[in-house]
Amino acid sequence: MDYDQNSLANFLPVMTRRAVSITLICAGMALSPAVLAAEAEAEATGRSLIVESKPLSEFWLNPGFYSYHFERRKQLNDSNFGLGGEYRFSTVNSLAVGVFRNSDRHSSRYVDWVWQPIAFGPVRVGAALGVIDGYPRVNKGGWFPAVVPVASFEHKRIGANLIVIPTYKDKLYGSLSLQVKVRLF
Repeated sequence: MDYDQNSLANFLPVMTRRAVSITLICAGMALSPAVLAAEAEAEATGRSLIVESKPLSEFWLNPGFYSYHFERRKQLNDSNFGLGGEYRFSTVNSLAVGVFRNSDRHSSRYVDWVWQPIAFGPVRVGAALGVIDGYPRVNKGGWFPAVVPVASFEHKRIGANLIVIPTYKDKLYGSLSLQVKVRLF
């Protein structure tokens, strides 16, 4: 899809009703095994693994990602440096935005809603649902929807997100990505 360089379309995702529906269905399918496992564990132990949603106000800053790509022969960029922020507004929800140098050595921007309703001790598990751009073989570098599993660990002022990026044909190369973060407030 081509974009007019002078329009707002450079900063907004092109979303259709079909794309939104498919993205939401994929998010539900990705999370349903984890939710079922958490419910079974809660029944067996008498302890709930489902996190109760309570208001929070935390802002986390990160320097991008380090990615271990599954396709090692392709010599992809593993050091995905950039700048990102995450505002955790509840015990299960946060919003994340950022920019980084992607695996194809292009700039990417992302906007995500992160939902993590399951906790195994200090580790929260869920998915990020959002949009990203900058991958030349996906939508000609334009915005596209993404749903990825995310596990987070946070302790006082330090934390980390572990994100699984799936491989998509010969357009997007899969990885296990680690994002270290620091809480500002």
